Amino acid sequence: MKKLIIVLVLLFAAAALFGQSIKIGGFPAGKWLDANYDAIWEFSANGIRILDSKTGDVAWDFAGKTIKDFNGFTEGRTIGLSFSCPDAERTYTFKAGTSGDVVMEIDRDGKPKYTVTMKKQD
Repeated sequence: MKKLIIVLVLLFAAAALFGQSIKIGGFPAGKWLDANYDAIWEFSANGIRILDSKTGDVAWDFAGKTIKDFNGFTEGRTIGLSFSCPDAERTYTFKAGTSGDVVMEIDRDGKPKYTVTMKKQD
């Protein structure tokens, strides 16, 4: 009986940990275009998704994925987010300035850092 209780507690803890969504806090909600990949990055109170810019289909949803080292930050007049996602094998940094654009940096093991300035979409 004791083992069953421990297993249930661990299952509930794992479900709570892996089921968490990203809370963007003060980062602006909206959609930004990564023109290099025809991908729209969507930031909302419910999390972050990547959409195909041509079809609108969801290409990747961070909901339910393992998120580590999540950090909201400010640098002067710039607000940002950073986190790593072992499921995607990447570390992401997003910086939103006063221009309305978002600068995204992606670190991937063994590959060069990817940086792009994304334009806000209506």
